[in-house]
Amino acid sequence: MNKLLKKIDGERLLLGLAAPVLAVVAALIITSLVLLASGKDPFTAFSSMLDYGSKADSQVAILNKATTYYLAGLAVAIGFRMNLFNIGVDGQYRMAAFFAAVVGAQLQLPSVLHILVIILVAMLVGAMWAGIAGLLKTTRGVSEVISTIMLNAIATYVISYLLNPSRLANLDASGNVSTKLIPESGHFFTIDTKGGALYGFVIVAVIAGIAFWWGLSRTRFGFDLRTAGGSDSAAMASGVNVKRMVVTAMLISGAVAGLVGMPQLLSDSYQYSLDFPAGIGFTGISVALLGRNHPIGVAIGALLWAYIERVTGHLEFEGFDKEIAGVIQGVIVLAVVVAYELVRRYGLRRQQSRVGAELAAQATQPKIQEVAA
Repeated sequence: MNKLLKKIDGERLLLGLAAPVLAVVAALIITSLVLLASGKDPFTAFSSMLDYGSKADSQVAILNKATTYYLAGLAVAIGFRMNLFNIGVDGQYRMAAFFAAVVGAQLQLPSVLHILVIILVAMLVGAMWAGIAGLLKTTRGVSEVISTIMLNAIATYVISYLLNPSRLANLDASGNVSTKLIPESGHFFTIDTKGGALYGFVIVAVIAGIAFWWGLSRTRFGFDLRTAGGSDSAAMASGVNVKRMVVTAMLISGAVAGLVGMPQLLSDSYQYSLDFPAGIGFTGISVALLGRNHPIGVAIGALLWAYIERVTGHLEFEGFDKEIAGVIQGVIVLAVVVAYELVRRYGLRRQQSRVGAELAAQATQPKIQEVAA
């Protein structure tokens, strides 16, 4: 049996490596065919992408975007691990960023305390907005997919109503409507590099990833969360309050979603305006799928997504169609999802076959020994 377990572990490692390799190869082949169909040379495109992506300013821009995408991916992944499809990350982080900007602009505090209050406000608002969907699901049976979609729309209207010069916004000389600027004491630090300013919030993202891994894999709460996500009946049989876990998972997911807008707010714009980045929550869904809801996988997915956005955006200046970026991103997501599913099914069949063969061999061995005796 020990030999069998060693074989299974070795094969599992090979299959784990095979999945991303298969996904990359499939994505390259399909992308090349798309480029050829559009009349472009794929080798020229890939060479241009690699060259532009290796520049110092591109690397800083990729890391800054990946920081935001990683937090969005973690927020979505928390829901996925509970078998909850939190589509509302987009509305949650925009509501959180808006109210954090409003509160942050009114405060005069020591720098560390000022930043901490802004972040806590963002997490609280994000958690409360996501908690509405959790309560609707547990008390009224409303699907979190429907409720979070509607909450995204409501968030847009709420922000549009409040982001008005007669309410919580200012109108500057250029006609831009935005909240007041956050004082310098509320600015998060940046790291000066050859390629530009790197968001210091990348450290917070790393801490959030470690907390996500530790909380899910090393605590009773994480075990209860995964159990409830896998089977309601099994969770209830083991004494887990499934409804409470649903609400808790949505609250935590929303709190992490509240961090998504902080790198931009605290390290770049220092205010919320009409051009504040939108749609990051939906990117987080793709990043979570790419990373298979694992903190390291989500980090790789965020870096890959940020890299693709950066280098494909440059292709437009090289004479390529701007739609190529969306095609490449879609192809990568599909290739990764399909490749991992194919490898998972193949590995499951192989494991079942090996275990069955080993057990059959052990069952027949005593009979052979009896006959020989």
